[in-house]
Amino acid sequence: MHSSLQNIRLVAFDLDGTLIDSVPDLAAAVDAMLVERGLPAVGEAKVRDWVGNGSHTLVERALASVLGQTADASVVEASHDSFLRYYHAAPCERTRLFPGVVEALDALASRQMIVTLITNKPVAFIDPILETLGLRHYFSMALGGDSLSEKKPHPAPLLHLAAHFDIDPSQCLMVGDSRHDVEAGKRAGFRTLAVPYGYNHGEPVSSSGPDGVVESLGELV
Repeated sequence: MHSSLQNIRLVAFDLDGTLIDSVPDLAAAVDAMLVERGLPAVGEAKVRDWVGNGSHTLVERALASVLGQTADASVVEASHDSFLRYYHAAPCERTRLFPGVVEALDALASRQMIVTLITNKPVAFIDPILETLGLRHYFSMALGGDSLSEKKPHPAPLLHLAAHFDIDPSQCLMVGDSRHDVEAGKRAGFRTLAVPYGYNHGEPVSSSGPDGVVESLGELV
């Protein structure tokens, strides 16, 4: 057993950038939204640096990039609706699992760990993606960015899970790819584990001070 799992009863995973590489599908929806508004597409590389704070912020960042300034609230809202429409039509066409994910989830299941999901992605997209990738059965509960009044890096979603399963936060582990995951975990009193391959706005996630870093989730086997 990996040292990060010692005395842990509940593991909470981030989704995008931790379990799945969803940027290809997110970028396709962002570009479709921009083109619909008569704006230039931005491409996958830029979107990769904007993911992690929820769909609304993703759209705000895309608009600011092409407009050269912060977009009006009404433009952001209309663009966000457009983005959601395009993403809903194809949320998992090119999205792929990162190496070691299934092996790690199988290992946790065999140890009877409670496995949960906390993502800032809108909740409506969680089940379709998990079902398509064959992951849904691993998770006892999944929270999206709009499931509660607060989202990561606020600790509320993590504390909600700990309370729901009646587990002390000190016996919970937050696994993610960004500083927001690490901050949320620390503020909730969770142990934190980070992966370096995800979406952290160009910064090394190790600089956020997680309790541990693994190159692949396969190390949890």
